[in-house]
Amino acid sequence: MKLKMIKLKKYSKEIIKFVKEIYFVSQNRKYDYRIALVFRVSNWKQDAIKGFLNEYKIIYVPKLIPKKIVFQIMKKINVVLIAWGYNNLEDKKISYLAKKLNKEFYRIEDGFIRSVGLGSMHALPLSICLDKKGMYFDSTKRSDLEDILNFYEFDSDTINRARRAIEKINSLKISKYNHVNTGDMIEQIYGVKSLKRVLVIGQVEDDASIKMGCNVEITNNDLVRIAYKENPNAQIIYKPHPDVLVGKRSRHSNPEDVKDIALIIEQPLSIADALETVDHVYTITSLSGFEALLKGIKVTTIGAPFYSGWGLTDDRTIIKRRNRILTIEQLFAGAYILYPRYYDPVTKKKLNLELTIDQISSQLKKVNNSSKGVN
Repeated sequence: MKLKMIKLKKYSKEIIKFVKEIYFVSQNRKYDYRIALVFRVSNWKQDAIKGFLNEYKIIYVPKLIPKKIVFQIMKKINVVLIAWGYNNLEDKKISYLAKKLNKEFYRIEDGFIRSVGLGSMHALPLSICLDKKGMYFDSTKRSDLEDILNFYEFDSDTINRARRAIEKINSLKISKYNHVNTGDMIEQIYGVKSLKRVLVIGQVEDDASIKMGCNVEITNNDLVRIAYKENPNAQIIYKPHPDVLVGKRSRHSNPEDVKDIALIIEQPLSIADALETVDHVYTITSLSGFEALLKGIKVTTIGAPFYSGWGLTDDRTIIKRRNRILTIEQLFAGAYILYPRYYDPVTKKKLNLELTIDQISSQLKKVNNSSKGVN
């Protein structure tokens, strides 16, 4: 009973604080920004996310606040609604409120070059994507990224910029999370290469990127079996998702069940290292498939990630909206240069792709030197 009272008091304080903040901002005319009510951003990264969305006055909506309170607030002031990722049950309510009052509803998510460290380990992001139509991993509808890839006129300067960035990412082994020290260990893990080498990229099986990006039910083990069936004379290597490896997310299929047909990589291994000596990658919707494309590796996609459907991948799901043939530089420029926002939440400075790559490279050098005991 005492615990319930403590929770109730805390909850009441959150509601009061939220309502007071809304009232203060809406009445204070020194604010020229549009107000954004933002849902589902974890407390540990709320300050960081404000820097990415500096065209808005950000007000975070408490997790358990009744939607009727939000509705009453929305009726009185001009706001835009922004939600992190997807939550089907909550999003139905938010979408209903937005449509009823003719308010815009946007989404935000991590960008493609994010940090040194996993988000599940509370590493702050250096990039996010704000999408006003959908989200890059939701293949069920248009997104701002899909529109860029379908219609943007890529000029030579942008293409050259993309080419230089791809070369730098490959040479520095930069990935999305960069949470594992790179090393010269592939032969030790994979063995001496004597066959075609096929890498199967595992994902968090209940993640929104699969739910919204794949129209068939499939597990990681199913994907391994498809790769084995289509490549019976190849070495099949299965790399589970890092969040699953460290126990941050649950698994829905057991890698042990496919160890008779695949080498299971259980030790931490960066995707940049994992792609070394690989000839073909199979994935459902993982960004790692795009990172493989950047290295010139053949990629088979079972779902419809943002990089499929543009003539560069072996696609098992066809999205008819994607009707343009792109070069790898055009695809990269759309996804990594034009679409995301880059920002340093520590220095509070705006970044671009190149500065973000340099910053992550610098941080990785410090981490690697520290692990080696170098001052």
